[in-house]
Amino acid sequence: MASAGLSFGNPLFAAYAAYASLVILKMFFVTGATAYFRYSRGVFANPEDVKRRLKKGAVPRLDHPEVERVRRLHLNDLENIPAFLAVGLLYVLTGPSPGVALWHFRVFTAARCLHTVSYLAAVQPWRALGFIAGIVTTTSMAVQVLMAGTL
Repeated sequence: MASAGLSFGNPLFAAYAAYASLVILKMFFVTGATAYFRYSRGVFANPEDVKRRLKKGAVPRLDHPEVERVRRLHLNDLENIPAFLAVGLLYVLTGPSPGVALWHFRVFTAARCLHTVSYLAAVQPWRALGFIAGIVTTTSMAVQVLMAGTL
C-alpha cells in the first residue's frame, strides 16, 4: 500500500496529478480547437461575437458540421474528464495497489486521447472504444471508492 495522503511524496498521488494534468491539457487543446473552428468558419454561439466578425450585409451562420463536431467533442470531455478527476482523487485516498492504480490512470488518459483523435477524424469503432474504455475505467475506480466508503 502506498503512503496515504495528497502530497507528491505519495507516488500514487503524484501519478494521479500527472495524468490528471495530461487530460486537462488535452481538454484545453479541444477548447482551442473549438475556438479555431468557430472563428475560421465564421460560426458563433453568441450574437455579440457575430456582430464583430460579419461584413456589412452578411448573414450570420450559427451552425456548421465541423464546428458542431468539435463542439460535441468538447461537451463529451466536459462530461467525462471532471468525473475522472473527482473519482481518481478519491480512489488515491483508498490506498489502491500502485500497479492497478497506474493502469487505471494510463488507460483513462489513452482512452480520452483515442476518443479525441477518433472524434476529430470521424472514425468508428475507435471513437466508441475510446469512450467505453474511459467510462469503464472511471466506473471501476468509483466502485472501489464505494466499497472503501461507508454508507
